[in-house]
Amino acid sequence: MSPLSSGGILPALRGVWDLVRTIVIAGALAIGVRTVLFEPFNIPSGSMIPTLQVGDYLWVAKYSYGYSHFSLPWSPDLFSGRIFESVPHRGDVAVFRFTRDTSIDYIKRIVGLPGDRVQVRGGELYLNDVLVPRVAKGDYVAVDEHRTRMEGQRFRETLPGSAGAPPVEHDILKLTNEGFQNDTPVYVVPPGYFFAMGDNRDDSADSRFMGDDPEDLGFVPMENLIGQAKWIFLSLDARYPVWEFWMWPAEIRWNRLFMGVR
Repeated sequence: MSPLSSGGILPALRGVWDLVRTIVIAGALAIGVRTVLFEPFNIPSGSMIPTLQVGDYLWVAKYSYGYSHFSLPWSPDLFSGRIFESVPHRGDVAVFRFTRDTSIDYIKRIVGLPGDRVQVRGGELYLNDVLVPRVAKGDYVAVDEHRTRMEGQRFRETLPGSAGAPPVEHDILKLTNEGFQNDTPVYVVPPGYFFAMGDNRDDSADSRFMGDDPEDLGFVPMENLIGQAKWIFLSLDARYPVWEFWMWPAEIRWNRLFMGVR
């Protein structure tokens, strides 16, 4: 029998077709999971210290708040608003698109919802004209994305719940009580928006900044939401050059693996 007969070339073609079909199905499933369920993100800056560290890798639940066109790969402008919309809760740690450049992902804590009055006075947070309680937890030393050492105070803050949810306790880092970020006007969150702040309260470009600077975040449209941060699946402290592969195990923060985000 010739090697080009059906006994040789057709099984080979079927094998190639099966491989292509498997790759296409696997790719479609991966895109579906990434679009509808979970998407991985990494933390490049120190704005959410102490909750999130530079080098944390986490899963974000895409279904938490419904879906906008930002939920889709490459964010095609196919529709406006959100499908299956669900309003976030105060205290959620959320990933969303930056207001001035929607190609950039941000992660912050949602502090204010539509209608809320948000203000910082003397370094302390007020929500609807009521001081948000916090308890001192002692000194805290952190390192940001530039390997700059930051020394401050750690506090356990309790945000009031929303829509029947319980209050949310989380830690914040305070470096100073000086500066605009510690004495702001009263911000009233408009309908369809939320107010976001970093847990590293003195090293975070967040909704407290509403000027004309291209780095000012301002109020964030609900449409910009990507999802809620859920779990840390990897955490790396990149202290050594990447080529020093023998140091890779030492750079893993083993105590942060599979930690929930709250």
